[in-house]
Amino acid sequence: MIFLQLIWVFVKIGVLGFGGGYAMLSLIQHEVVENYGWMSTNDFADMVAISQMTPGPISINMATYVGYGQAGVAGALVASLALCLPSVVMVYLIIRIFMNRKQSFVLDTTLKGLKPAVAGLIFSAGLLMMNAKNFAAVGRGENNISIMICAAAFAASYFYKVNPILLIVLSGLVGFFVY
Repeated sequence: MIFLQLIWVFVKIGVLGFGGGYAMLSLIQHEVVENYGWMSTNDFADMVAISQMTPGPISINMATYVGYGQAGVAGALVASLALCLPSVVMVYLIIRIFMNRKQSFVLDTTLKGLKPAVAGLIFSAGLLMMNAKNFAAVGRGENNISIMICAAAFAASYFYKVNPILLIVLSGLVGFFVY
């Protein structure tokens, strides 16, 4: 029964998760934490951090971890494949359609309409990560430093176009020495 649940959850996420792994995080959290209770909010936040550090897309890493936690190696394989299946099918269908209608108004309009939805999903994922585990007791002590690191990284990236890899390394170093 758990395999069917894993397939259902991750196929659904794969179908609805336009915009890549970060856009899928809010969907994954809703299903895994709230609907099925397979992990707590704190465990989810930890797994997001670990999934960012491991190679590969964050959504696949999350699916693999959730599947492994529920049904071992077979569960990890089922969850990962279930997440990828809708994308593979959609890409195949889009290629078939696109090759026949390269200048289609409907296709062009549909792809342009998805941009705001993707931005909303990514914004939603960011809001979901602003929980008590990541930003507890804002306004007191060391948590102000987390907010300052976040603001400084944003400003450096947005206004001064600092390389994101450099920002990650510098933020990590500051966090290491502060915490």
